Amino acid sequence: MGIKQYNSEIKFYEKVIPFNDRLAPLFIRNSLYSLIPEGTQHIYVVGIGSNLISGDSLGPFVGTLLRNTFPNHLTVLGNLECPMDATTIVPKISGHIFPKNSFVISIDSVLGSVDFVNSIVLRPGPLQPGLGLGQNLPPIGDCSVMGVVLTNEAVLGSALLYTNLHLIYTMATNIAKGISLAVRQFFRYPSDHPILTVN
Repeated sequence: MGIKQYNSEIKFYEKVIPFNDRLAPLFIRNSLYSLIPEGTQHIYVVGIGSNLISGDSLGPFVGTLLRNTFPNHLTVLGNLECPMDATTIVPKISGHIFPKNSFVISIDSVLGSVDFVNSIVLRPGPLQPGLGLGQNLPPIGDCSVMGVVLTNEAVLGSALLYTNLHLIYTMATNIAKGISLAVRQFFRYPSDHPILTVN
C-alpha cells in the first residue's frame, strides 16, 4: 500500500482543491505548469498504490487514465494493471533511472485532518509513500499530487477497503485531466489532442 500521512498544516506553496470542483483540472494544470522547469524534455507520472484496495487505488487509477496519451513526452509508472504498491515500488524505482531534463510527478492517496479530507493537495517536492502505515519507502518525485481520502484517525484496515469509489474515481479523473492539460500545454500539442485514454 502507498498510503502516507499528510501533515495538515498547509504551506503557502501548496494548492488545496476540493475533489469535485468543476475547475479542479484547470487548477491542477496551472499549478503543474508553473512547476515544470523550462527545458524539461520528458514527464514521468508515478502512480503509487494498490489495485486491490479502493482507498489506495488513486495512483494506479490515474496511471491507467493517462497511459499512452502523450507517448513522446509522458511515461506512466504504475497503473491498475501493474500497480506500484509496497511490494513492487522499491525494485521498480531502484531499477529505473530518470533521465536528465525530466520531471517526475508522484501521485498517492493520503491521510489528513478532517478539514482536508476529500481534497486534492498539490505541492513541489517528493512524496514519501507508506508513512501512514509505518513503512519506510524512498521519497519519489519532483512534485506531489495527493488525494486526501481518510482522516488520520481512521481505522485503516476496514476504512481503506470501503472507501467511496466515487471519491476515488472523481479525484483520479480530475488529477489525470489536470496533468494531461499541463503536458499538452507545455509541449504545445494541438488543443484537440485527447487528454485521457478513457473519456
